Amino acid sequence: MSSAPSRVVELAGGVGGARLGHGLQSILGSALSVVVNTGDDLERHGLLVCPDHDTVLYTLAGIEGPFGWGIAGDTSATMAQLGAYGEETWFGLGDRDLAAHVVRTARIRAGTSLTAANLGLQRALGLAATILPMTDESVRTEVRTVEGWLEFQEYFVHRQQEPAVLEVRFRGIETAAPTAEVRLALDAAQAIVIAPSNPIVSVGPILAVAGLREMIERARSAGMPVVAVSGIVGGRALKGPADRMLASLGHEPSALGVARIYAGLATGFVVDPVDAHYTPEIERLGLRTLVVDTIMVDDASRARVAADVLAFAGTLARAVG
Repeated sequence: MSSAPSRVVELAGGVGGARLGHGLQSILGSALSVVVNTGDDLERHGLLVCPDHDTVLYTLAGIEGPFGWGIAGDTSATMAQLGAYGEETWFGLGDRDLAAHVVRTARIRAGTSLTAANLGLQRALGLAATILPMTDESVRTEVRTVEGWLEFQEYFVHRQQEPAVLEVRFRGIETAAPTAEVRLALDAAQAIVIAPSNPIVSVGPILAVAGLREMIERARSAGMPVVAVSGIVGGRALKGPADRMLASLGHEPSALGVARIYAGLATGFVVDPVDAHYTPEIERLGLRTLVVDTIMVDDASRARVAADVLAFAGTLARAVG
């Protein structure tokens, strides 16, 4: 490969993955496939809700809310009425957002797959890129705290990430398999990008799907660049509880700690300038390192980070070739 890759698979979950995905889509268009975590999925009010998929969906469609999730300008009249009927409303769903969950649930009940249902939503919103669930089987992330095992959204939203996480498990992962669409995307890819998402509960479930890590390892062994972007900057998570979770699970809550998790899988690692001092230690792990500004605050910075990541992937490919 003599230039930046033209077909890319991003492994993503949540806001960080969505923002980088938006930047990658602005460059690659339909040549981008985003494999998203489904361990965060849950059932609310009889509907299947896919938080990570929908965060990526709305962001790539350019309609995400100001905090990175939901739909910009959405209202919450339905949730207020559910509360009036005595229903729990701690997991908020906007009125326009609800439409996705209604349509998805109805189509799955009619016999379609999760992948097909979500692809239908993407086509309706005019996405250029493709978002693929990591599996069509049901996988649910659970975390163990001093209170016992909690479903992920109970911990993340209802408990506001307050209890320390002592252990993580992915219920149903033993019977989950990558979809044909995920396999085809990986087979066609010229580079794999691991988003600046929580390495434990966002990227972790994706890599735990039977055979998926092995597919990436084979691609890497054949010379494909695998670039991971640190979501920990200056010892803090840009979004969510990743820094606290890493610490409570025995990992160093730093860019170096994240690099250690991906060592042996990734070939390149991207860190922010505030973490440049980790470069020698990261490279001793066998990871080529790129130091660039990784903060994504608007469309321009998302595209800039994406361009830097793609150029780095091209450099790694040339080094192998």
